[in-house]
Amino acid sequence: MTARPHPVVDTLRALVGDTHVLTRDRHDLTAHEQDWRKRARGHALAVVRPGSTAEVAAVVKACVAAGVQVVPQGGNTGLVVGSTPDDSGRQVVLHLGRMNAVRGIDTANLTMTVEAGCVLQSVQEAAEQAGLLFPLSLAAEGSCTIGGNLATNAGGTQVVRYGNARELCLGLEVVTAQGEVWNGLGGLRKDNTGYDLRDLFVGSEGTLGIITAATLKLHPQPAARLTAWAAVPSMDAAVALLSLAHRRLGPGLTGFEVMGQFALGLVDRHFPQLRVPLWRESPYCVLLENSDSESEEHARAQFERLLETALDAGHVLDAVVAESIAQAQGLWHIRESIPLAQAEEGLNIKHDISIPVSRIPAFCAETDALLAQAIPGVRLVNFGHLGDGNLHYNVQAPADGDPVRFLSEEESRVNTLVFDAVTRHGGSISAEHGVGSLKAACLPHYKDPVALSLMRSIKTALDPQGLMNPGRVLA
Repeated sequence: MTARPHPVVDTLRALVGDTHVLTRDRHDLTAHEQDWRKRARGHALAVVRPGSTAEVAAVVKACVAAGVQVVPQGGNTGLVVGSTPDDSGRQVVLHLGRMNAVRGIDTANLTMTVEAGCVLQSVQEAAEQAGLLFPLSLAAEGSCTIGGNLATNAGGTQVVRYGNARELCLGLEVVTAQGEVWNGLGGLRKDNTGYDLRDLFVGSEGTLGIITAATLKLHPQPAARLTAWAAVPSMDAAVALLSLAHRRLGPGLTGFEVMGQFALGLVDRHFPQLRVPLWRESPYCVLLENSDSESEEHARAQFERLLETALDAGHVLDAVVAESIAQAQGLWHIRESIPLAQAEEGLNIKHDISIPVSRIPAFCAETDALLAQAIPGVRLVNFGHLGDGNLHYNVQAPADGDPVRFLSEEESRVNTLVFDAVTRHGGSISAEHGVGSLKAACLPHYKDPVALSLMRSIKTALDPQGLMNPGRVLA
């Protein structure tokens, strides 16, 4: 006998329309119930797709009245299982994909107001059409949404110059855990009238309320953007090159990525058509971007002087500067293909960590050695945003090992080893991916206890019933 659906489902259908409430008996919910990395698969009561802020508020009120938990979801591209339901079959997934309008662009104020379901790439394109730049850039930008970017305080490749998503947001519209609407979309750069609620909701991963729209900070388009690829002899040399680039390029340094030899070797093995440059002869390569407000000639002269100085100092072994936009895009595509190549190699243990830049060489030397001692033959896929101290320090099974067994048997031990090392070097166990449910149990071991107590107080105050994305951030 088929179980009767939860009565709230009929209420939700009345609120947003029958076609916008998806249930297992009528639809394939895989895209909403399975996370991006296929680490978890849940079972939703329903997937609800509201078309307006008023509908989001009405849905939340209905769920609160019924005592039903709500899991906000955007592009579902997160890496810490933060936007998929559990397997209880009692959680409503609130998918914001229909709310994808650009509400307005204020070119004089350098702001854009968009709805949470806007895909990041669409926001970039809308800014470009207005002759401006929205600099947030991620590998998943063709799928991820602004609401998710803000809920996780996403980072990406431009943080060294423009900051994380938090720094690119001037205002929010939020549906609270009680179904009320806070309109804080004013595009003010100065508003000193009390607690900064915007910063409270940015990075909260949907646990305090649901971001439905945002006013974003725009920038002038650079006159020129050049990319260089450099082989460096060590992580110490990469850090020295970064310091030199800061001095020589100033705010023109908009990207600084480091890539380990094994990480680039995976790209070469699985995507040979990409033709990875200079990787065989050096332990690391660096990808630099110089955005210039004057001209391409000025930018190229700056780059050449920088690289000549670095070569003379021994920070760089060899380097190439892209001669065209296509070449630059090709170099960035290599960098963005590392996670895909790693997936082709097999399941792996991922770490998204941040460490003071000055401590990164010591962290890598120490942790590389500890892992090699603990697991002979282990392979390290080390790459990331060196410019802002964020490494994706991933651990691959030995070449002759079973990746599935490795993940199952070694993940806890490896995480402890890496996270303990991160703590010793004054870092954070999550730089840009968030905590989600994957790291929630770890947080009490690595977060200041006073900070955790304050976080729990905020959660209790804003979401007393615990219905907003439960089990995320705070276990």
